Amino acid sequence: MDCRPWSELEVVSRYSAAAGCAYQTWLMCHFGLCFGQQCFPPENQGDIAGTSSIQLLGPALTHADPIKILMPSLSPTMERGNIVKWLKKEGEAVSAGDALCEIETDKAVVTLDANDDGILAKIVVEEGAKNIKLGSLIALMVEEGEDWKHVEIPKDVSAPPPVPKPPAPPQPSPQTQTPCPARKERTVGTPPRLRLSPAARNILEKHSLDASQGTATGPRGVFTKEDALRLVELKQMGKIAEFRPAPGPPSTLSAPVPPQPTAGLSYPRPMIPPVSIPGQPNAAGTFTEIPASNIRKVIAKRLTESKSTVPHAYATANCDLGAVLKVRRDLVKDDIKVSVNDFIIRAAAVTLKQMPGVNVTWDGEGPKHLPSVDISVAVATDKGLITPIIKDAAAKDIREIADAVKVLSKKARDGKLLPEEYQGGSFSISNLGMFGIDEFTAVINPPQACILAVGRFRPVLKLTEDEEGNPQVRQHQLITVTMSSDSRMVDDELATKFLETFKANLENPMRLA
Repeated sequence: MDCRPWSELEVVSRYSAAAGCAYQTWLMCHFGLCFGQQCFPPENQGDIAGTSSIQLLGPALTHADPIKILMPSLSPTMERGNIVKWLKKEGEAVSAGDALCEIETDKAVVTLDANDDGILAKIVVEEGAKNIKLGSLIALMVEEGEDWKHVEIPKDVSAPPPVPKPPAPPQPSPQTQTPCPARKERTVGTPPRLRLSPAARNILEKHSLDASQGTATGPRGVFTKEDALRLVELKQMGKIAEFRPAPGPPSTLSAPVPPQPTAGLSYPRPMIPPVSIPGQPNAAGTFTEIPASNIRKVIAKRLTESKSTVPHAYATANCDLGAVLKVRRDLVKDDIKVSVNDFIIRAAAVTLKQMPGVNVTWDGEGPKHLPSVDISVAVATDKGLITPIIKDAAAKDIREIADAVKVLSKKARDGKLLPEEYQGGSFSISNLGMFGIDEFTAVINPPQACILAVGRFRPVLKLTEDEEGNPQVRQHQLITVTMSSDSRMVDDELATKFLETFKANLENPMRLA
């Protein structure tokens, strides 16, 4: 056995020759695998010669594929999403279930949770990025113990879209002047350009006349039909001759000249008003563009589809809230806070339980009966209208409904609703009574069959009879409710019976217990 000390160069040369790989020589020198005084028996060099460089260097050079975090589908109608905020930083440890970032969908702002343990290695899509397609790569994770600083984006992934930056207001120069268009000199034989009405143009072409031979008397210098007829009369009287355009100069073969802007008309009317400049006073005819959020875009799309594809029918009824207000006052004395809207939700849930034919949705081919009464309650937010759902409302009492409405309304305004808290529903209620609206009609939220529009309760004097049959005038608190129904599922007769039953249940709170 040769046990003399080997130099670093000798070790490298022997092992590189044994392995037959120059790249292995570089790896051994680069990672400091020269052992100086350690001797290697010649009989073991053959084993080392058959060992790859990765096996020699150990697990330090092995890199597992990074874990891809893709833009998920967080609602049935979601096509793109916006990255609102990253809740983890690069290099930070992540456990399964931890919140990674906030994503704005077409319904709300939803938190994306991690599915695996590891380290957030690289944020591919920064905060503020908008319109990220579903399935696009937004971040990369690695397992614990791996080198997260040198993770590279896979080659099969396209570059992330740039984060839009607000345009900086232009700085006006101190001596900026609006150039006045140069007035073109009229050349010989070239008639002036006039604005012609369609009828005048037809008459002039038929009689070989030109508008420059007459005078325009129409508004804003328009050459009208009457002006053209006047020229025809003058021609018939022989006072003007037939118009023959002067021949133009001979054309020469030359490079095409780009069209030059013509002098402006006396009354320019732009087709699109100019955009106003931020930081400067609005000029006449300008407008300001307002970017629409994903929620606004989806609301506009779904409302348009609903009004154009769903046959809406409407039915209205007035309900007396006297008994409801009395029960509500009694509950307040017991420190139980409920609203009139909570009674309306409860009355609708009880009525839907009694009339399951209204608790249906349209699946594209026909009505589909739903076993549970899930009522969607419209909540106005800064980003648009959203409808969180009171699940199984028929099985909840008035107090449970009140608590659920408070929690879901707050989450809706804060943008913290989970997808399962606003997706689905079998019946919708929209109440504008708190805004002083007496009555209105609402648009159906497909695939649901109906939506109930509720106005404010108002005092109304009505002539009634007392216990002895004597007429008397009494004050009643009435509200007007209007139900919009899909005629494909709920016809007029069924809608009328539903409102009659709803009215009876609401006016008799004992039925809601």
